[in-house]
Amino acid sequence: MTKNVRVRFAPSPTGPLHIGGVRTALFNYLFAKKHQGTFILRIEDTDQNRYVQGAEQYIIDTLNWCGIPFDEGINKNEKFGPYRQSERKHLYKKYANELMASGHAYYAFDTAETLDFHRTDHEAKGKTFIYNWHNRLKLSNSLSLSAEEVKAKLDAGDDYVIRFKSPHDETLRLKDMIRGDIKIDTNILDDKVLFKSDGMPTYHLANIVDDHLMEITHVIRGEEWLPSLALHYQLYDAFGWETPEFAHLPLILKPTGKGKLSKRDGDKSGFPVFPLLWKDPKTNEVSRGYKEDGYFPEAMVNFLAFLGWNPGTEQEIFSLDGLINAFELERVNKSGARFDPDKIKWFNHHYMQEQHNDELAEIFKNQQSELAEIDVNYIALVVGMIKERATFVSDFWELSAYFFEAPKSYDEKASKKAFKENTKDVLAQVVSIINSVEDFSVQNLQTEIKSWIATNNIGFGQVMMPLRLALVGALQGPDVFDIMFMIGKVEAVKRIEKAVSSI
Repeated sequence: MTKNVRVRFAPSPTGPLHIGGVRTALFNYLFAKKHQGTFILRIEDTDQNRYVQGAEQYIIDTLNWCGIPFDEGINKNEKFGPYRQSERKHLYKKYANELMASGHAYYAFDTAETLDFHRTDHEAKGKTFIYNWHNRLKLSNSLSLSAEEVKAKLDAGDDYVIRFKSPHDETLRLKDMIRGDIKIDTNILDDKVLFKSDGMPTYHLANIVDDHLMEITHVIRGEEWLPSLALHYQLYDAFGWETPEFAHLPLILKPTGKGKLSKRDGDKSGFPVFPLLWKDPKTNEVSRGYKEDGYFPEAMVNFLAFLGWNPGTEQEIFSLDGLINAFELERVNKSGARFDPDKIKWFNHHYMQEQHNDELAEIFKNQQSELAEIDVNYIALVVGMIKERATFVSDFWELSAYFFEAPKSYDEKASKKAFKENTKDVLAQVVSIINSVEDFSVQNLQTEIKSWIATNNIGFGQVMMPLRLALVGALQGPDVFDIMFMIGKVEAVKRIEKAVSSI
């Protein structure tokens, strides 16, 4: 690739960034870094009626949390700023006028009522109303009206739009890096609106102009924009500009595989569809986020990379640098990618094991009020013993509470299994052995108790099951001798004696 790669992620600030948008940002980031290029964030906020307060910052916070920050954008290396489309609206009329002057666009004065009438009339006849070559001369526009009539309407301040003049009887040959060659019959294309009399461009014009002015080389976006590809190609051609390369990513599907993933799917099945927690500024409705649910950003990035892409090998675990090295747009699938909430948990479990125990201990301590007075170094030792069985830090307390406080009760089913007629005597003997161990270490405890079991020909389970139950309150946890060493001799004896008294 000879030219300097420049890609952009261009979301609209109409609410929280959906997980599909995060994947689009990720693929743009990976492609840019793969080719030593630039990843740009542009906010496409031309539709001010749908603008939501806080959504722009949410997008920036998401990219930063995921570890895929933009290189260029709002308040950062503003080489081609401004990066909000609402602050660029003075640019677009000039380009709309250029298209008018070259004959590629025209004024249209049709009222909403007129267009609604035509749509309804066509539907009644089983047809679809399309504003293009076959009827544009019958409608109210600068192609059907005289120059004097057009001037009079403009002078009178009549509402208008500027429409692109789609060609008649042509075949467009388009190329997509994922989907290959595409042919489009221009006869089925409508004359899209590019500019409105309120001074605001539509998405299509603003998008193309900004991509050109920002020197975007590759447009990597969602499949929902594929129907716009023909118009965008034609606009580049009409302006005489070099067309960037396009790649349209597959949809992210529901866990069932049927239909596009939505917030409703997450609410119904109990998983987030947003990266960060979101509180709607109008309704105060709170939507869960992956960050607040305890997912690590590395897990989310690794998971999202595999939604529609594969490296061509069996490898699933990739660092961000590993993804950059392996990523190829040509290996992105055309078909939709099914969202699997269990798979992202699998990734999170993996990255849990990769985290430093000290860092996890700090998070755990801050989350659990019972640990406020506990030495974080002790907590880190506990974390190292139990994190293999955890998916989230929020799992830690259930897995480790007995390291910090004595059990308040004993699992009923386990008690019936572990506490037998001779259990009191057995545990009393264990207490004597523990008290006799001067150098209280895991090795010494293990040696003394196992030696006693062997010498007295006692079943191993007769001792270890009730001992574990006495210490933990359930038949769970790491090695019993590790537990005793961690809680200390005094506490171990105290718990065993309490169990003996309860049998």
